[in-house]
Amino acid sequence: MSTIKEKTLKELENKVHDLENFISKKGIGSSYLSRAEKIQRNFNIGLFVGGVALVGGVVAYSLLKSDNEDDE
Repeated sequence: MSTIKEKTLKELENKVHDLENFISKKGIGSSYLSRAEKIQRNFNIGLFVGGVALVGGVVAYSLLKSDNEDDE
């Protein structure tokens, strides 16, 4: 069974978490933080797509290269 101390600690943690969320959304620099998060997300998506394209290109090149070697 939960003690009063554990319940109080959990409530305080929730309050701190709520306060941190409020500050990150409404605080000083929140618009810059929001833009930075969007830029980081877009950069990560670009890296992923670029990596997939690179791997696909290498695989296609190696398959076509092996086909050309078989024909000779």
